[in-house]
Amino acid sequence: MEQPLAPYSVCNLAAVNLAEMADKEAKTVDFEKLKQTVTTGVRMQDNVIDATPYFLEENKKQALGERRIGLGVMGLHDLLIYCETAYGSKEGNALVDNIFEVIATTAYRTSIELAKEKGSFPFLVGDTQEETKSLREAFINTGYMKKMPEDIRKGILQYGIRNSHLLTVAPTGSTGTMVGVSTGLEPYFSFSYYRSGRLGKFIEVKADIVQEYLDKHPEQDPSQLPDWFVTAMDLSPEAHADTQCVIQRWVDSSISKTVNAPKGYTVDQVEDVYLRLYKGGAKGGTVYVDGSRDTQVLTLKAEEHTVGEQTELFEDEETPKVVLMDTVQELEKTNVTIGSEIGDTCPVCRKGNVEDIGGCNTCTSCGAQLKCGL
Repeated sequence: MEQPLAPYSVCNLAAVNLAEMADKEAKTVDFEKLKQTVTTGVRMQDNVIDATPYFLEENKKQALGERRIGLGVMGLHDLLIYCETAYGSKEGNALVDNIFEVIATTAYRTSIELAKEKGSFPFLVGDTQEETKSLREAFINTGYMKKMPEDIRKGILQYGIRNSHLLTVAPTGSTGTMVGVSTGLEPYFSFSYYRSGRLGKFIEVKADIVQEYLDKHPEQDPSQLPDWFVTAMDLSPEAHADTQCVIQRWVDSSISKTVNAPKGYTVDQVEDVYLRLYKGGAKGGTVYVDGSRDTQVLTLKAEEHTVGEQTELFEDEETPKVVLMDTVQELEKTNVTIGSEIGDTCPVCRKGNVEDIGGCNTCTSCGAQLKCGL
């Protein structure tokens, strides 16, 4: 995830577990519970801003001035499965649109209520009433705010708003896996896979939701699950991109989403996906072609590649092969590991070392943040 931040801005992230928002008997979303959870989350994160001990005065000034928070989600795919709706389908995207509309509008209404109680974020307050009015008018006329309901726009004009930004969907890779739900807004990569991360290398992850379904439906053939148990690799790249664009409409900041593409996906096809994301209103995007790197965070088998071995990325004998040979051996000499290379040297500036700083793999020289473990 690339999160656009002003200089010295601070990440203040939290995630609603959408799997807990399902009415499993009615197979619907409990929207009242979702609203209550979002309201609590916004108030909690706003309190975190004041409770945080800031080590740099610049961080404190920026954080208290903009009061930015980033409420996100995990367990979206679980919620869709409980609602017996396929991720990426027309029906699924309609439900996702409704879910994120509720999250966004609830978060903004809560922040307006906080502004009534405690005041607007200081960067939206001018030296005079006229200046404050002008700042509020500029705020509600941004592209994102023009799409918000009229009561929210009028509320900001009258009372201001407590937080400059409210929504960010972080990956929640480790936390979502720990809780046992789908991570971020991603569909399950598979219902049984191996994950390489902070919890260990090649940890086998089995989705509890499948066993939960089978326990309730003993007559169900485990190898022929209903079509709403779709996985990331079952979806077309276009379906991934379209779902991201539906969600982006309601997220005022950045969202993390991987468009999974099959082996053999061409450069032109990848370009088409990025154009689809751009035209659909996404602020950014990631396209990952299966097998395009020597190692992967998520794999269906617990395999490790030896540096320097010849790795064939295409199994079909009639398909032209891409082989990693001497190039990987040469990269070993540069002591680079982050990305697809081996070692600790920053692949961006080639000067600093990449270290785990505050939960992100960060270069000590240029400050590039290359991976986030949230």
